[in-house]
Amino acid sequence: MSSAKRSHPSADRNSQPISEALLSQIDRSTQNLQLLEIASGSGQHVGFLAPLLPNITFQPTEYERGQFESISAYAEDCPTGNIRAPLHVDISRDPKDWEDTPVPASYDYMFNSNMMHISPWNCTIGLFHAAGQLLKKGGRMFTYGPYAQDGVLAPQSNVDFDWSLRQRDSTWGVRDIKDLKVLAAQNGLQLEKLTEMPSNNKFLTWLKL
Repeated sequence: MSSAKRSHPSADRNSQPISEALLSQIDRSTQNLQLLEIASGSGQHVGFLAPLLPNITFQPTEYERGQFESISAYAEDCPTGNIRAPLHVDISRDPKDWEDTPVPASYDYMFNSNMMHISPWNCTIGLFHAAGQLLKKGGRMFTYGPYAQDGVLAPQSNVDFDWSLRQRDSTWGVRDIKDLKVLAAQNGLQLEKLTEMPSNNKFLTWLKL
């Protein structure tokens, strides 16, 4: 493994279940599909997923430029060669204001993992706005992480986790799916599927109408 690659134990644990949830819902036969990952972090997820989906070109993005070297190392080592160089994206900004302005309705899929609860609410607003702008009709955005449902957050470990996040930063916290549904509707999306995941996380599929 390249020394530039960063590795996080949580990504090591959840890459396999995320890939299983993704592969069960994604087109694996049509060629030249496009997937935009928001908040790629170290690049571990895109590095794991891209070889499993050689018909899809993956575009990683990240706000922290310090992660670019690691993402690029995963891209360079990808045996299927279907990971582009990372782009700098501030997801709280409109896509037209990104450094590399994407073409509207140009992506078949979007993917975002473990960002909403460790970023301000305006980043979640921006994520759904970007999905509304950039996904093709019938495209899907997949999001992964801990979520509350209709005001209920369970089990107690997630309640404790939410409390610890809000102690670290008052703008952070586990988001409620009912609030995400409102954002989705405002941007021409709807929740299509909820998949329960290990460690009390969820994998949400949002359909672009």
